[in-house]
Amino acid sequence: MQPAMHKAQKNDPRQRRRARVAVQAQPTTMRIAKALARAGLCSRREAERWIAQGRVSVNGETLTGAARDVSSADRIRVDGNPLPAPAAPRLWRYHKPKGLVTTHHDPQGRATVFDALPSHLPRVISVGRLDVNTEGLLLLSNNGALARHLELPATGWLRRYRVRAHGIVAQRDLDRLQDGVELAGMRYGPIEALLERRQGSNVWLVIGLREGKNREVRSVLEHLGLTVNRLIRVAFGPFQLLDLAPGAVAPIKQRVLIEQLGPRAAAHLGLEREPAPAAGAR
Repeated sequence: MQPAMHKAQKNDPRQRRRARVAVQAQPTTMRIAKALARAGLCSRREAERWIAQGRVSVNGETLTGAARDVSSADRIRVDGNPLPAPAAPRLWRYHKPKGLVTTHHDPQGRATVFDALPSHLPRVISVGRLDVNTEGLLLLSNNGALARHLELPATGWLRRYRVRAHGIVAQRDLDRLQDGVELAGMRYGPIEALLERRQGSNVWLVIGLREGKNREVRSVLEHLGLTVNRLIRVAFGPFQLLDLAPGAVAPIKQRVLIEQLGPRAAAHLGLEREPAPAAGAR
């Protein structure tokens, strides 16, 4: 008799609803480094360094390692200060000038991108990096999860560059890059390359790639006998540099970002559409 009653309870819709509500009521857990990144304080990698330095505590316990799950029910502090509520994920376009390194703290004391940003911006992190001698479009976000999603090769967004290089190359040589190339044990994926024009002893090229490995453009063109003397990123996926002045920052509208990410990814990352303007508003 008892098994029959147990089965009846399992098939009761009210029991199933109560069980779902109980599960939904439980706080969502995540790794502590992810929680710090979602609050806009730092990247996950920086969070792990802060934890190792003893700067982070959970419920009064100073952490020594990042292998800790936390939820909204936990009291998280960084340098003794409560963790701020996560800000709405946002994205900006930034025209990085040549000569700045893409890091928050440079051991060599060089000027950084983040030193040069306007003071009105919140704390942001970069979507990937541009090396010190590369200029052009760099995306910035106040949300570590969003930045990580955008920079992953799996996202599939094309990074497009204009390149000035010293030397001579034929379009047929550039076309071979469409099959990818392996250099010194490093495999580079398919690269789109177009010879735009010749200018004296230099050539101007348009390069498109989806991985963006360290010094990828320079290394591949050196393999073709070219020496890059100017490298400008003009697009990252659907977002373009256009006429953004060097050192300038421009916000990307939330609506545009959601459209480009798709509704499922946008919802997973916590993006919400901006409220529509009130009737008659300008």
